[in-house]
Amino acid sequence: MGVPGVAAAMILLIKAIELTLFPAVMAFAASSDLFTMTIANRISLILVAGFGLLAVLTGMNASDLLSHFGAGAVVLAVVFVFFARGWIGGGDAKLAAATALWFGFAHLLDYLLYASLFGGVLTLAIIYFRGVPLPQTFVGLPWAERLHRSDSGVPYGIALAAAALLVYPHTQWMASIGR
Repeated sequence: MGVPGVAAAMILLIKAIELTLFPAVMAFAASSDLFTMTIANRISLILVAGFGLLAVLTGMNASDLLSHFGAGAVVLAVVFVFFARGWIGGGDAKLAAATALWFGFAHLLDYLLYASLFGGVLTLAIIYFRGVPLPQTFVGLPWAERLHRSDSGVPYGIALAAAALLVYPHTQWMASIGR
């Protein structure tokens, strides 16, 4: 008699992880990049471990698992080149690859398209922000002053996270929530 209760609790746990883990980590990555211009390795590691846990708990089949790992590997290879050329930061590269792992090839193109569009808008907004005097409200805030400096980079993790949060509701992870 205790087994159905355990099974129901396990289903609830899986659904809670599907609903909260990825969005929470993405929001943290975006805010971390905004305030520190850094995306810590642990963020990507949490995403990879979370994917692995959910893949096991949901019984993901081998072909889907290979597709997800393939998408992550392809993105990792491409962003490694971008990182080596100095076009993106290492944290951005790892975040993009870990996100691709969650999306697989099924949603990878949508994610990359949105990340590119959001990244372009973010870059233009920061260029504009750097061209005007820093608003008095932000004077003395290290993150705002760093973002305002022309020799500082663009916190692209914001665009990566925004794109991920836009695509995530359409993935297999969220499709099962209503069931």
